Parts: sequence; structure tokens; C-alpha cells
Amino acid sequence: MRPRPHMVRGLTAAAAVTLLTGAGIAVASQASAAAGCRVTYSVNQWNTGFTANVSVTNLGDPISGGWNLAWDFAGNQRVTQGWSGTFTQSGQHVSVASPSYANNLATNASASFGFNADYSGTNAAPTVFTLNGTQCTGQVPTSPGTPSNPSTPPSNPSTPPSGPTSPPPAGTKVDNPYAGAKGYVNPEWKAKADAEPGGSRVSSNPTAVWLDRIAAIEGTSDSSSNGAMGLRDHLDAALAQGAGYIQLVIYNLPGRDCSALASNGELGVNDLPRYKSEYIDPIAAIEGDAKYKNLRIINVVEIDSLPNLVTNTNVATCATMKSNGGYVQGVGYALNKLGAISNVYNYVDAAHHGWIGWDTNFGPTADIMLEAAKASGNVKNVTGFITNTANYSALTEPYFTINTNVNGTSVRQSKWVDWNYYVDELTFAQAFRQKLVQVGFDSGIGMLIDTSRNGWGGANRPAAASTSTNVDTFVNQSRIDRRIHAGNWCNQDGAGLGERPRANPATGIDAYVWVKPPGESDGSSSLIPNDEGKGFDRMCDPTYTGNERNGNNATGALPNAPISGAWFSAQFRQLMANAYPPLS
Repeated sequence: MRPRPHMVRGLTAAAAVTLLTGAGIAVASQASAAAGCRVTYSVNQWNTGFTANVSVTNLGDPISGGWNLAWDFAGNQRVTQGWSGTFTQSGQHVSVASPSYANNLATNASASFGFNADYSGTNAAPTVFTLNGTQCTGQVPTSPGTPSNPSTPPSNPSTPPSGPTSPPPAGTKVDNPYAGAKGYVNPEWKAKADAEPGGSRVSSNPTAVWLDRIAAIEGTSDSSSNGAMGLRDHLDAALAQGAGYIQLVIYNLPGRDCSALASNGELGVNDLPRYKSEYIDPIAAIEGDAKYKNLRIINVVEIDSLPNLVTNTNVATCATMKSNGGYVQGVGYALNKLGAISNVYNYVDAAHHGWIGWDTNFGPTADIMLEAAKASGNVKNVTGFITNTANYSALTEPYFTINTNVNGTSVRQSKWVDWNYYVDELTFAQAFRQKLVQVGFDSGIGMLIDTSRNGWGGANRPAAASTSTNVDTFVNQSRIDRRIHAGNWCNQDGAGLGERPRANPATGIDAYVWVKPPGESDGSSSLIPNDEGKGFDRMCDPTYTGNERNGNNATGALPNAPISGAWFSAQFRQLMANAYPPLS
């Protein structure tokens, strides 16, 4: 669907997650006490064990210097593995200290972590939680889930039980619009997914609606691409479904896709006035209709735009968009108009770790995002940021980290990592969030990660770390991201569905989302004449041998793909077959 800029080397600092279990482990010092808190505790259990997902919200003054959540089990539950926190257990008492990268917890901010545990007999949920010694009176323990085969653990311990089925009561703007709310299921996408063998297993997941041209606002009659429903149609359908939130992609900047081999944008480099009056203003008018005031409207704002101004100004169109201010002013205008609506939440695209994970890109990208936010008049028009939109970068690499050494050689020196300081999206998103707060964004911002196509399951998924002593061989045999090059972005062969959409999956992350609807093509494998203004980018051609953006490698794209946005049955079936966590 869109180009992926070339990777530029540099250095940056990674944020590491402490995952420790057992008694006698020191916890973080507490610099301030909590005045109130709320905890949600949910489990997915089998006969001898369970996976728990815990979220704590600070209802009191901001906490700095570290936080600690504690509780007592009622039975013989024993934590065997934890993540996104430092776990200590002594008898029935458990405490979890904040990881070093997330010691601060602002008022109304949430932190999430999880763990695996074993037990026998009954598995009652804890009834009392304390945050920095203060009892959480707003806790909401939930009943254990029931897996399809209660004699065995779930295939992936990070898979949560299903979320709530109805939206929470309407009120003022919330910290996390995904929390406690049912997502809108696009009926047009669902119908296509349901028509595929087994598609009903995933077709009820919420996906985003792409407003990728002016005509999409009112709806189109395209038979090949996104269908006839316009923005108001989707908002009305969301109300009819009883959805708590709907996700929309705002994607039509002037000079869009400035580093593309072939752009599919409709507005020229000097069309900022048209972008404002013919695109953003009509969207804002519809989203601002009082009819939708109780629906959380989530906008993903202009993917692949601002980072291009940092990494790709060697491309003439990108240089033009930087010099004329079209991207910064366009994003600023969108944030201003849409952010003024009380039930609207704006998440700005923040590329992915394989694009801005180097220091030369990391800080400057945060700076230009702040510039665009200030152009909106108020940085608070930004709810958060999203990474990996419509991309394939692995959520986590389970068999190596950026600190792994192979026979004395850092994995950073491998051709795949290429001196980047991040090897997956979760560590990158959490670290980039910290950088964004550091440069001036509100401390309550949250991150989204698009997991629609980054599962990388199937027969080619590594089952363990490589035993090779050669760093390139080790990384290539150990990495679950099976792309030929991390710069490849179009219809990637071998990809699978990733984590299902859910709120508060990790510290600093508002949600895992499916912004790219699985099965919608990124672009055509060859030139296909069409009346939608969508060109042919050779990065979607499986016979193309690449360019500097992907290290002059093969594209790894699937053959016989239709134009961007059109239904690609072969891709959808492969995504289903290679899903990770596997489909039940």
C-alpha cells in the first residue's frame, strides 16, 4: 500500500523489560505513594495452571521513581513466569515492581503486565490489591476463562480472554479509548473474510476504515477496492452495533507517499488548501455530529508522512514537502480540527523500528512530530502514536534481544539488525514513547501497535534460538520475522496474523490493533489500469531485485496481487494459516 523508506544507520538506547520470577528479588524503590487506584485482573486457565493479565490505573497523584503492586493469593497459586515487571513471591504474597523504563505512572495512567502460574484445587481471584501500599478500592477481578481444552495450557500465554461485549457509559474523554470498549467491526471487511474458508474465526475482530481519498468520505462505487460505505455510513453502523469505538485512517496528504516508487495519492505537492477544505473539513464536520457524541472516534493520522521528512529528503518530492511545510501543516491542521471534537482521539503514525530505530532518525522524528503537534495549536490534540501500521515487523523476537552476543559479536553487527538498537516493535514503541514525552508530549500519551500481519507463525517459524556461532547465521535462523529485508513492506510472503486486538497489553501500550484489514492488498504485483488513481510500485513485484530502500534485495512480495485496498484472497488465506498465536 505504501513505500517503506530506506534504513539509515545510527545509534540509540534501547529500553529493556525485566522479566524475573521467584522469591527474594529486590523491588524498585518507591518515590511517592498512590492516593487511589483501580485494578483489573483476568485469567485464562486450564486444569493445572493459568495465564493472568493485570492492569493497574493510578487514580491519585503522579507516581515517580517506581511503583509496586501487591496482592495475596487465596490458595496455592505459584507464579512461574512474568513479563513487563519484576515479580517477587513469598508464600501467598506476590508483589510486582515497575520495570526500569516505566517507573513513572501519571494520574489516570495505566500499566499492564502478565504472568503464568500453576495451581491445584481452586483458582480464586485476589480480592485486595495495593499500589505502593495503598489499597485499590476500584479493583475489578473477573472470572476465569474456559479454554476449549482445559487439560492443556493455551498455545500462547499472551493471548487474553475476550474483552467486554458492550461499551462503558458515556462521559468525558478517557485516558485510553480502547479500554473497556467494544470495537467496530467493518461489515464490508467482515463479509469478505466470512466468504473465505474459516474466515469467520477472525472476522469479528475490529479493523480500521481507510479514508484514503476524498471520495471515500461519502462512499464510492468501487467494486475492486473499499466499498460503497462512506464515513457517516460506518459511524451509523457502529452505533447500530453498540460499538464503543471506531478506528479511521486519515490518509490523503498533499504529495503523499513522497518516497514511493509510484504514489497512489490524489493530491499534488501544492494542494494543501484542497486537503484542508475538501478532505479534513468534511471529515471533521461528520465526526463532530452530536449524533456520535457517545462513540469514541479514533483517528490514525497520516501514516508514513512525517518520518519521510527526516530520512528521505534526498528524494525530490520529500524535499519539496519539507520545504513547503505541506506535511507538518497538513498534519497540524488535521490534529487541530479533529482534536477539537470531545469524543475524538488522534494517534499519529510513528513508522516502525526498522525505519527510525537508529539515533540519527529516532530523536529527529520525535522532534518533527512535536513540530506538527504544535502546529495544531496544542500538543494535547495528540492522544498517542501508532507503530507498524500496515507493516510486518515482529511484535517481539523471543530468541534474541539487542543485547545478545554471538561468540563475542553483538547481534547489532548482523546484516539483518544493521546497527539498529531495536529488533522488534514492542521495545521500540515503549522506548519511543519515552522519547516523545521527553521532547514535550503529555506524559499520558499511549502507543498502538498494528499486529494485523506480524504473527509469523506456520512451519517456518523458528522454535528455538540458533546454535550457530556466526552472528549472521544466528540471527537469520533465530528471528521470527522471515522477511528477506526489514525494508520490504508489500504483500509479504509467509506472513501471518498477529496478536488479536486488545487493550492495555503492555506498559505504555494502549492497544494492539488491526489497522490494516487482513486480506486487503498493499499494491498490485504488476501494472493494473484502474480508475482509482492507484499506481504500480515495483516493491510489490516479486521479480524486482530491489533498491537502496531494501538493500537491493528481492521484495519477498506475493504474486498476482490486485491494486491496493482490493481483496487479496491468497494473502488472507496465508495470513490465517500462519497466524501466531495460532487460531483455535
